[in-house]
Amino acid sequence: MIHDIFMPALSSTMTEGKIVSWVKSPGDKVAKGETVLVVESDKADMDVESFYEGYLAIILVEAGSEAPVGSAIALIAETEAEIAIAQEQGKAAAAPAPTAVPATAPIVVEAAPVTVATTTNGSGRLIASPLAKKLAKELKIDLKGLQGSGPHGRIVAEDVEKAAGKTPTVATVITPAPVATPTPQPVVSTAPIPVTAIAGETVPLTTFQKALVQNMVSAMQAPTFRVGYTITTDGLDKLYKQVKSKGVTMTALLAKAVAVTLKKHPLVNANYTEKGIQYNAAINISIAVAMPDGGLITPVLQNADQVDLYSLSRRWKELVERARAKQLQPDEYSTGTFTISNLGMFGVDRFDAILPPGQGAILAVGASNPQVVATHEGLMGIKRQMCVNITCDHRVIYGAHAAAFLQDLATLIESNAQSLTL
Repeated sequence: MIHDIFMPALSSTMTEGKIVSWVKSPGDKVAKGETVLVVESDKADMDVESFYEGYLAIILVEAGSEAPVGSAIALIAETEAEIAIAQEQGKAAAAPAPTAVPATAPIVVEAAPVTVATTTNGSGRLIASPLAKKLAKELKIDLKGLQGSGPHGRIVAEDVEKAAGKTPTVATVITPAPVATPTPQPVVSTAPIPVTAIAGETVPLTTFQKALVQNMVSAMQAPTFRVGYTITTDGLDKLYKQVKSKGVTMTALLAKAVAVTLKKHPLVNANYTEKGIQYNAAINISIAVAMPDGGLITPVLQNADQVDLYSLSRRWKELVERARAKQLQPDEYSTGTFTISNLGMFGVDRFDAILPPGQGAILAVGASNPQVVATHEGLMGIKRQMCVNITCDHRVIYGAHAAAFLQDLATLIESNAQSLTL
């Protein structure tokens, strides 16, 4: 028997995928659950595993190429004797571009691994999916008289339902485990790695960048407003000098300060839904990181208000390393409830950040610089200050809420920074 490997959907918005590399070569033996190839998703490079044991007979879409979600990208033969048959079948079905699944059989995908279905083995055996065979048995439909609408003429569940006079339901691709929808954020935090390009050249967007563009456009539809605040950071800077040698980063300090403040302002940690305002049970801080090939990703420090500062710093270092290597798991970049974008390392004084989809607010953090200020005694002095700017979804948060949050954040940083180590 011969099986197809389909291009998986790694997110709900993904319509096509790019093959990063094939782990197996034609003729190689493949075990059930073994990684066959690596596909580029919106946020990470994901391993695609086989559901069947056999031999990789033929690769239909080479590494570096893209194919529509649901289209066949390789064939697996269960026996060595069937390899040649599968290769001939693959060559016969080859076309200049991968063939998408017909519109009459849309695919709903919740996960990112591999999807496999039965096809012909060249012996005249009926071509039908397991679900179609099961439905045919239940509905007492003879499959021999049906015309398949699936890939390579395969009979799918919809064909059986139509033959039985029922309204077809949407076909579901078999997937091992659901993943959360990635939400690329249009913000920057960590120093980006330069992207090289030839002058005058048009460089196609990566899967990652395409998703980022879609989310930016979506985010602009929300009614937003911005509130700025100047925070004196002398106390925070002093604390940073004390804990830096213990591996604590300024990013972790800021994340911890924001998370602790959000405990007093649950509305700022909430987000808008069509059903109403969703108050999140956890305080998960997303922080933007620039990616080597362009775009950015927002690793999430989960339950940042409950994790101690030192563990938070170790966790952040690990997340950044795996983010740059495209090894983050979906829940490590898609579960944020509030985002921090920091451009201070570039000397940027202040800037606006675009609201991330699915969140109620994002905090843009500028550089901390020495400023001449008037003291409480009426004298002139030098203090280090940074400007922060919060962008809020006005459907959830109003000006007074944003101002109160920033005021409490400033009080914590200016007067009680040492409490962040507790």
